[in-house]
Amino acid sequence: MTRWGDLSHDAADQLAASSVLDHAEMAVVVTDRFSNLLYWNPFAEKLFGRPGKSARDSSVLSFGIMEKDQPQAIELAKHVLKGNVWEGTFDVRRGDGAIVYVRAQAVPLRHPSGSVTGIVITAREALRSNEREKDRFGLLERIGERLAGSLYVEETLKRVAEMLVPQFADHCFIELMEGDRLVRRVSQHVQGWDPPPGTWMPVGAEIRYPAGHYADAALRRQETILVDDFAGNNFPAPSESSARLCGEVGMNSAIVAPLTVRGETLGLMYLGLSDLTERRSPHYDAFDRDFVGAIATRVAVAIDNALLFEEERHTAESFQKHLLPGALPQLDGLHIAVRYYPAAPLASHGQGIQTQVGGDWYDVIPLSAGRVGIVIGDVEGRGAKAAAIMGQLRAALRAFAQDDKSPADILARLDEWTRIIATPEKDDSGADISVPPIVTCQYLVYDAWSRQLSFANAGHAPPLLLSDGECVELDIEEVGQPLGVRAKGMHADLVYKEETRTLPPGAALLLYTDGLVDRRPAARSGSPEEQETLGVLCEKLATMTKAEVERIAEAATVAVPGEIDDDMAILVIRSSDEDLDVAERTFPAQPIMVGEARRMASDAFADWNVPEERAELACLLVSEVVTNVVLHASTATVPRRELVVDGPPLPFEESWDMPGFDSFDDEVAGDKEFTLRLRRGEESVWVEVFDQDLRLPRIRSAGENDEGGRGLYLVDQLAKRWGSRPTREGKAVWFEIPTRGR
Repeated sequence: MTRWGDLSHDAADQLAASSVLDHAEMAVVVTDRFSNLLYWNPFAEKLFGRPGKSARDSSVLSFGIMEKDQPQAIELAKHVLKGNVWEGTFDVRRGDGAIVYVRAQAVPLRHPSGSVTGIVITAREALRSNEREKDRFGLLERIGERLAGSLYVEETLKRVAEMLVPQFADHCFIELMEGDRLVRRVSQHVQGWDPPPGTWMPVGAEIRYPAGHYADAALRRQETILVDDFAGNNFPAPSESSARLCGEVGMNSAIVAPLTVRGETLGLMYLGLSDLTERRSPHYDAFDRDFVGAIATRVAVAIDNALLFEEERHTAESFQKHLLPGALPQLDGLHIAVRYYPAAPLASHGQGIQTQVGGDWYDVIPLSAGRVGIVIGDVEGRGAKAAAIMGQLRAALRAFAQDDKSPADILARLDEWTRIIATPEKDDSGADISVPPIVTCQYLVYDAWSRQLSFANAGHAPPLLLSDGECVELDIEEVGQPLGVRAKGMHADLVYKEETRTLPPGAALLLYTDGLVDRRPAARSGSPEEQETLGVLCEKLATMTKAEVERIAEAATVAVPGEIDDDMAILVIRSSDEDLDVAERTFPAQPIMVGEARRMASDAFADWNVPEERAELACLLVSEVVTNVVLHASTATVPRRELVVDGPPLPFEESWDMPGFDSFDDEVAGDKEFTLRLRRGEESVWVEVFDQDLRLPRIRSAGENDEGGRGLYLVDQLAKRWGSRPTREGKAVWFEIPTRGR
């Protein structure tokens, strides 16, 4: 007889360390001092999933520890290598995609000499041990942490389901109230199984539990209902197919908890256990019911916060959408694409949860004779206040642009308006301490017929010019101060300067706000410099100089890595490859030239195949405008001209006695002329008449016996649009005649 403790040869083999660990219902993982995997038993592979083909050279992180817990794993290693013992929990995503809540203990692996040579980790799936209470409270804490970082309803519901299935349930349904309807929003099941069509209701379906159903009781009584064993209960089923499926999967137990917050029921959370997985206990008990009730309370608060945030975001984005231009105008010789993207919420910026709306804006404004005003701007800050300021500035700039003044003059007026709309504030002594908003802005005027681009800049980033396989910043000599920060006593004319460039045929221009290049860096990466991100952007766009403007805009939005940290506006324009039709001629300001101007217009319209009726109307209005110019030429003031005197400067008294100086005014007055310019577009023709008279025309009422005073009235009644604008030499009067309908 073998004494107690004596082992046979076979028994000794069975008690070898490797054999014991192979049968252990606990994961055992061994690493060296550098956290490289040295050993794992079969249960570790079952719990975590297979580490990978090269696991021998991998770290313990290859077992699927989720990113948010990886810093904790690194601290674990440091702590244990000092000779200490560590115990805690991890969220692990297995190879099948399921999230498992794991409780682990780590101890030092010691050499016979006593030195620490590695780490031994033992782990088990939480909620399946005798320490159920501790594990459940740990899971409750984890769920609270995950819900705290969620701002969206769908994301919130998805996070809850991932934490509970398969950790605590085989099936999870979450249904929310939409008006008086209960709608299924989540249907989560153990990995690899989905309910067959026509059995359990899918996501998006309206759910109607019959009277007497335990879910109906939970909803009516506002309390968590436990069905510990379906075998001993008989409840009405929503449908025959639903009841049949419950029998097929072996539904054993369920808990239904109402989602209630501030006295309002948001919906239901349903958890069920079935025979699809092997569990130590396939039934819920009263402790589980209370645990699910606590989870439901946290879920309800998170959903309520997410619903409130989404409502606020929807309101803010609708506000922003209506402040930005809707459909862009169709313009001759110009292709346009725009993008606007709101920023990510600022929950992690120490500023609380803020809406995504901001103060970035763009606009495209049709001007005289087919010219177009283009603007991009950015109000400092974010939220409804920045958007409201943006809306006021956009409306003001549109109004100022109709005066057809230079871009520098427009920015100067907008700078004054920025100061006017500053929120009135007073200090303790009653003094005005209003601080104007800080706004960067760039305003450009583009003429598609000459491809001339005039612009002025108020502290905004220069546009990017895409041409011939290159992407470079547009050369800007004068970048003025942002709107609202000009020093007192300095006139705006000294701050904002107009510059002119000519775009190459087919060249594209990308205007953007700083949200395009100022991105939130990815995790564990530093913030790149602005020049670095700009280089990445230009490198990407340089390969797309011939692409459509929509493709350029789309490529620009994704060229810079990282999350959008500030709202972002993009505007892309491309000049036409082909020259647009234009005719221009200068005439002496004499009555006989009225007929010549009309003849020139008639010939041009005939060459352009303008419909005869429209051509005759345009010629009639040409006669009226040119006649008006000729009649007023005799009373026009002499334009200011630069007097150039050869030789050394003369004394003041002598300069007025120069020979021929007295006849200078007569010479200039007798040399007046006007220029007629005709332009043809896709759907209109434009007529411009330039002269040296500084006075802008206006419509006046003509008496019964007056011979004149009706020309501009006819232009106003018969043209689609008309107007006048100052030029460097005088003024231009223009009108538009549509060639297709009125």
